Order: sequence, then structure tokens, then C-alpha cells
Amino acid sequence: MIKRTLNSYHNSFKGLSKEVWWLALITFINRAGTMVLPFLSLYLTEDLKLSLAQVGWIMTIFGVGSLLGSWLGGKLTDKIGFYKVMFWSLLITGFLFIGLQYVTTFTGFAIGIFITMMVADTFRPAMFVSLKAYSKPENQTRSLTLIRLAINLGFSFGPFLGGLIITTLSYSGLFWVDGITCISAILLMKVVLKEKEFHVKKKEDLLENIVTSIYKDKQYWIFLAVVFLMGFIFLQLFTTMPLYYKGIYKLTEVEIGLLMAMNGFLIFLFEMPLIHYIEKKLFDKLKIITWSLALFALSFIILNVTNWVGILVISMLLITLGEMLAFPFTNNFAMTRAPSGKEGRYLALYTMAFSFAHIFSAKTGMEMIDRFSFEFNWYLMGFLGLISIVLMFWLRKSLKEQKKVI
Repeated sequence: MIKRTLNSYHNSFKGLSKEVWWLALITFINRAGTMVLPFLSLYLTEDLKLSLAQVGWIMTIFGVGSLLGSWLGGKLTDKIGFYKVMFWSLLITGFLFIGLQYVTTFTGFAIGIFITMMVADTFRPAMFVSLKAYSKPENQTRSLTLIRLAINLGFSFGPFLGGLIITTLSYSGLFWVDGITCISAILLMKVVLKEKEFHVKKKEDLLENIVTSIYKDKQYWIFLAVVFLMGFIFLQLFTTMPLYYKGIYKLTEVEIGLLMAMNGFLIFLFEMPLIHYIEKKLFDKLKIITWSLALFALSFIILNVTNWVGILVISMLLITLGEMLAFPFTNNFAMTRAPSGKEGRYLALYTMAFSFAHIFSAKTGMEMIDRFSFEFNWYLMGFLGLISIVLMFWLRKSLKEQKKVI
């Protein structure tokens, strides 16, 4: 039984190119240093003494910067290539993160986080396009899953180490580590990963005959609405949830870091074999996304059921399983939906949907907590999850109708 499980785990990694493995290592180094973001709301309230309303505005501006960066990244990727965009994005982001610790006013930090996220998120569309260049079409979902595995392994280290750094040093140490790891990761990329020209095939396909413009792709816009709501719900984990852990359950930074790290560690252990199993069994991927949205909603609603501290672990398990099912397959849908030559634009809109979620999620969550309660906010997340499930049923019906037209 153990041998069979290990063989299955090993087989799930077979056939991936060495470039994808290098990208995974680079991503791991970068994400292991991303310690600022899980503790940003705590840093703003405790160190900079900002109000919840001000924190909400900063998180909104964070999202606006991310939105603009994603759009810019898609444009630049189609114009100058993914490699150059990835390199300059991470290099400049590293120096910006280091400088951000010296900005202590509300206005200054808002401007600083806007510029930092605008530069940082040009990276995301470029990364997705790089997977199309460095992996075979049949391996793209698993290649993406490997990158996510690296992200989550790094993220499982990040919050835990971040909690230790805050306890032993200060919040400023997080900015230094985040900046240095950004710079280190991209310098490693320059050494081990050669720039590859990505020539898009010029062949016509059925989708291009139907959809001449991304803005006329009705099904993709329904999908983007789902991604927005999914991101809106999920991002509460990094904005309002740390405040909930500390304010209601009185957890320390180290305990919060350990709880957040559990998310990344479980994804590291189980996501790749799970995705490999689903792809082998040819399950309906859109149905899987629908189930993941139900898990997202449930993970927040159950927080209102009991005051038992163990419910925090159960909630984290549910949202982690939902994340493992949702993100690889929504990303794969965006990659495969893109017609030839429009990959950058399609994937930019995918990442922009998350950026829009950043703009509204944190501010809405902070306002709901400030005006009503944490409980009200968790019920709101459950309701939004229900709306996203309805949209997924609409998307699946619409895609079936399009196939009949073809």
C-alpha cells in the first residue's frame, strides 16, 4: 500500500521538463521569502497604528496596483517576451520591498504598496505564458501544479519563519528577507534558465472562428466573474483572518504562522498526486471547480458554528482542499481557452480578476467587521460562494451550447 502510494506520487511528477523544475525552484526561493503579506494587516494595525478602515484602504490600493500590474504584464509579455518581464519584475520588486519598511505614514505606505504591487504583478501573466513555452501541452496542468507546489511549500515556510522573525527581531526584518529573496530568485533564474523564444502557432482553430476578440468571449467573462468571487472569498484568509485569529482567539504571531503554514504544507503533500489522479480519471474539471467553491464557502460558515479553537483547523483544512481543486483547473481553463497569439491578454485578465478581488475583498471584509462583526463577514463569504456556484452552472450550460454551435 505504501509502495503503491509512493509510486503514484512519483508518477505524478514524470515527464516535466527541466526548465519547469528550475522555474519551480526559483518560485520556491521567492515565495519562501514572502513573509510580509500574511502579516501585513497585523503590521499596519500594531506597528503603524492604523485603523481598520485605513488598513482596508491600503489593501484596496494593494489590489489596484496588482490590477494595473497584471494588465501591464500581459501587454509587455505579448510585446517583449515573458523572460524579460519576469526578470525585471522580480529584481525591481526586491528593492521596493526593502524600501517599504522605511515608509511609516498612511499616505506614504499606500503609494509605496501601490508601486510595489504594480511592478510585482507584471510577473504573473509572464509566468503563466512561460509554462506554455517550457512544457508540452499535455503537461501544462501538472507543470502549473508543480509551480503551485513550490509556491505553497515556500508559503509553508514563510509564515512560520515570519512569525519567528517578528518575535525575535521586528517586522522590518520581514521586508529585508522578502526583498533579498526576490533578488536572489531572479539572479538564479538568469544563471540556470536560458531565455527561450516562444513562437505562437499561427494555425486557425474553431474557437478563433467563433471568438474574434477577447471582449466578445461571453463564456470567458462568466468564468472571470467566478474567478473574481473565488478570489474575493479566498483572500479573506490573508486579510481579515489573521485579525480574527489574534483578536478573537488570542493566538500569537508564531501560532498564526503555524496555522497559515499548514495550508502550504498540505498542498505540498497532496496537490500534485490529487491533480494527477483527477487527470487520469478524466473527471469533469468544471464540476471540480464548482465543488471547490462550495468548500470555500463552507470553510467560513463553520466558523460561526462554535467557539472551539479546533474549528480554526477544520476551516483551514476545508479551504485548503478547495484551493487544491480550484486554482490548477481555473488556471488551466484560462490557458486552454486562449486563442493562438492572445495568451498574454487572456492570462492577464485571469490575474486581473484576482486583482479586482484584492481591491474589494479586504476593504469589504474590514468594513463588515468594523460595522457589524466577524460572524457577519463569514456569512457574507458563504453567500458569495453560493453566487459563484450558480455562475459555474451557467458557464457549463453556456459551453455546452457553444459546442452544439461548433
